[in-house]
Amino acid sequence: MLNYDIIVIGGGPAGLAAAIEAKKKGIKDILVIERDRELGGILQQCIHNGFGLHIFNEELTGPEYAERFIDELKNQGIEYMLDTMVLDITKDKKISAINTKEGIMNIQAKALILSMGCRERTRGAINIAGMRPAGVFSAGTAQRFINMEGYMVGKKIVILGSGDIGLIMARRMTLEGAKVEAVAELMPFSGGLKRNIVQCLYDYNIPLLLSHTIIEIKGKERVEGVVIAKVDKNKKPISKTERYIECDTLLLSVGLIPENELSIKAGIKIDPRTNGPIVNESMETTINGIFACGNVVHVHDLVDFVTKESKKAGKSASKYVLGNLIKKEEIIKTNADRGIGYIVPQRIRMSNVDKKLELFIRVKDVYKDAKLVIKADEKVIKELKRRHLAPGEMEIISLNASLLKGKKVSNISVSVKGS
Repeated sequence: MLNYDIIVIGGGPAGLAAAIEAKKKGIKDILVIERDRELGGILQQCIHNGFGLHIFNEELTGPEYAERFIDELKNQGIEYMLDTMVLDITKDKKISAINTKEGIMNIQAKALILSMGCRERTRGAINIAGMRPAGVFSAGTAQRFINMEGYMVGKKIVILGSGDIGLIMARRMTLEGAKVEAVAELMPFSGGLKRNIVQCLYDYNIPLLLSHTIIEIKGKERVEGVVIAKVDKNKKPISKTERYIECDTLLLSVGLIPENELSIKAGIKIDPRTNGPIVNESMETTINGIFACGNVVHVHDLVDFVTKESKKAGKSASKYVLGNLIKKEEIIKTNADRGIGYIVPQRIRMSNVDKKLELFIRVKDVYKDAKLVIKADEKVIKELKRRHLAPGEMEIISLNASLLKGKKVSNISVSVKGS
């Protein structure tokens, strides 16, 4: 049995930041386990810029952003394993893992940090009619083929879904010489960042068809085209709005799912709104000593926010190992009220909060000239004016700890006021 103070599962941006922070806080025996052949996670295939504006105050590509953390991990002497798959984790923080060199390994940790990231929804998850022709890819798969493997996936493209990956791939395909016929979006608003809508679609005159979906894929051996239709307020196709678009490739950008099979096997409680673990102010899950951060908790739009959140997880895990994390205290629950999709963390112990309590939230709809209203029980403790709120852009609410410390509060709620 191998023994470590902290084991980090996942060597992407979340895992790297968490491991480095734990090392800086005095933890010596740390192991990062990564199933891919290199560290860095999804950033390695994101060759566009726009990363690091919050953390480094400069624009970096995905590999450049990852490289800074990989270099620091190596300089800190943190141990890591590549091409290694974690098969199981238990409540008492035992791990079963396997690779081609050591075979099956059993490893004991004092604390675990889960940073497995997320995966894309597939065609099977959205049930589009048609055969199973070649030429249907998730947007992330197409991105890896083009940016890392050097393969062109098609020449005439339709993209379903306007999440950030779909928007970025619309531009990427155009720059590689393909013709992007349209980006269809089921919702009446885009799920991506405003800057990506402008820079990836508008700048290249690529049509964005809101309140549209694909109802059929044509073609037997290879995609020949798709049938697109408008949808009503219940997201059902409207009769006689169908139109055919000829294409040889369909890219799907229809949502991301946190990778929580290991979390569920360990008995960690999952929030149905985020599809990630329920966590507290220290990014600790419902099992003591098991922490989670990054896209495995909730899907982020900016990697800078992943880094910020993961540093907190690394710091908290080190406190746990050193016996400095306060475990027993009255818990404040967070409540997503009117217009709010979810709030992370879901539980708060104020004794573990230093000066600021940060709440990560997403709204359900697009709002203009609105207010975010934060209440402690029924008392308003803060209001924040926002000119624009959208589901594709995460909001971070920062509350002074003095507003809550030493006071009997059982619930913090956030709601949207406005239209």
